[in-house]
Amino acid sequence: MAEMKRTVVVAVSAMVALTACAPAGYNAADPGAAEPVAVAAADPTATADPEASAEPGASASPGAEAENDAPLPDGVDLTESLTGKKFPRMGSAVVNQDGFLLYRFDRDSNDPPATNCEDQCAEVWPPALTDGNPKLKGVSDDAVGTVTRPDGTRQITLDGWPLYTYIGDKKPGQWKGQGVGGTWFVVNPDGSKNLECLPKGTPKAVAPPSKTKSDSSDSDYDY
Repeated sequence: MAEMKRTVVVAVSAMVALTACAPAGYNAADPGAAEPVAVAAADPTATADPEASAEPGASASPGAEAENDAPLPDGVDLTESLTGKKFPRMGSAVVNQDGFLLYRFDRDSNDPPATNCEDQCAEVWPPALTDGNPKLKGVSDDAVGTVTRPDGTRQITLDGWPLYTYIGDKKPGQWKGQGVGGTWFVVNPDGSKNLECLPKGTPKAVAPPSKTKSDSSDSDYDY
């Protein structure tokens, strides 16, 4: 795979079950019920503009030409900015333009960058998609890049790891995705896993929106 020219972008989000870290009202048996508690304080660092340089099918810079990008799925918005922040109890994280934390997935790969979250997984963990022009603050400009997803859209990577939000986070500053399935973690501004406020057990992901009420299967998803 071609060498990737990375530009900066960061993302972090997480879910918690420890008493000291859990969002107010959090219940491990009902991951959709918690309310948020975190209040972010900006962690000032350098801002960087993405540079152009992409190669379809491989990892590329967020600033690459987007003329070959596939259309965005219905209801999906671009990730317009990545900002490194610090949260009480959680510590460092990365948020998007709406203040939602970004996550990384252990079943993905960063060398080479590759995503393994598709279909219903991507419904629960929407990928951080880009047109190549995200605004960056508080992250290293050489840590960010993109990877082309199977549907042709481009997903932001941090240290090679594809970034996601979590639909279980209903408000900015929540990290209900932290430790879900033992494979999802809030991402630090350098792309490493944030291992603060880990849940005592192994939380389950919320049900994907496409799951019908008539579906008799349990909500024991493997993502």
